Amino acid sequence: MATITVAAIEVPELTEEEQRDRLHLERRVERAFFEAGKALAELRDRRLYRSTHSTFEEYCNDRFSYTHRHVNYLIAGSKIVDNIIMGTNSSQNEKADEMGTNSSQILPTSEVQVRPLAKLEPQQQPEAWQQAVEKAEGKVPSGRIVKDVVQQIMERTKVPNTYQIGEVCQILAKDNPELRGKGGCWGIVNHVGEFSCTVKTWDGEYTVGLQHLKSYNYLPAECEQMQVICDRISRVYSDSLEETVKSLLQSLGKLNRPYLTELEEKLLSLLESEVKV
Repeated sequence: MATITVAAIEVPELTEEEQRDRLHLERRVERAFFEAGKALAELRDRRLYRSTHSTFEEYCNDRFSYTHRHVNYLIAGSKIVDNIIMGTNSSQNEKADEMGTNSSQILPTSEVQVRPLAKLEPQQQPEAWQQAVEKAEGKVPSGRIVKDVVQQIMERTKVPNTYQIGEVCQILAKDNPELRGKGGCWGIVNHVGEFSCTVKTWDGEYTVGLQHLKSYNYLPAECEQMQVICDRISRVYSDSLEETVKSLLQSLGKLNRPYLTELEEKLLSLLESEVKV
């Protein structure tokens, strides 16, 4: 039998500087989606796309191949991470590193992990995230674990009417003659009662029972965009308009997506200019 001698290679331990560099780089990897969301929000808010594109949606699609919804998910996710960081830092006495996080703090590594937290109030999100981390035994929790924690919190605080002001809902007119002509329309919740909501549509406000509402489950940013669209249509719409124009505005009031296409935007802008809005 032949004897093979293998020389042992000593692997040097990381120096303190290398350990700091490793932690810093790991944080950058983990927070890639967070940094993307922050950057996209600034590009949108400062309209830094305006020299090449007429809308932010077109810019993101051309420049990054991002869909409208993906962009909103990233922006919303970055805000949630901010809430997690602030909520955790305020309850811990550890020294934060240069990226604003504690060395022992477990942070989300993908937008999918924080998406369920959007259903909670900002002040609830840090606690919910910490509960999810505990369930994951101190590791980064999966989106499923976070979703389960959020569901448990919502069930504990559940009330008969779970709709929120600003939420976008579809009107279900079945078996309700008072809602005739409004079936399929979307509205913005502006008052929450015990068993009904008042919703604003393109041509007025309606009090609708909970059984005649269905949430679109839009993100907060998408709800804000729909509020803007609703206000624009409301300022243009009147019974004195020609029937073809009213039909166009009514069709916009039945959109099942939280944005206008390029052509729809042009048509609405034209109507706004014609009626001097």
